[in-house]
Amino acid sequence: VLKKRLVKLVVNFLFYFRTDEAEPIGALLLEHCRITKEEENVFSISFIEEPERKYCFECDSEEQCQEWIEALKRASYEFMRRSLIFYRNEIQKMTGKDPLEQYGISEEARFQLGTHKQ
Repeated sequence: VLKKRLVKLVVNFLFYFRTDEAEPIGALLLEHCRITKEEENVFSISFIEEPERKYCFECDSEEQCQEWIEALKRASYEFMRRSLIFYRNEIQKMTGKDPLEQYGISEEARFQLGTHKQ
């Protein structure tokens, strides 16, 4: 069933609203999900835990559809974590210093890639 909704992306939550209401009627947490191009102006979001359930979104144009797909793919915690690790390593290669050291979090395992420092 197609329903017209307004959507708002806030960090890794996609809130959806009825067109005549200011309060959201729901939200999708964009973690462990797959964003798929369906048709010309349509994309879908499905979740690993519930692959049979699919949320479809129709955009006004192909360009708008592509912009939403890219924004949603960058919205997850895992994408931000991988980006942080990549840029942290690049800065460290260029400067010889860990950019997170000044914040006292340079040894936290959650930011490390695979190898453990001894």
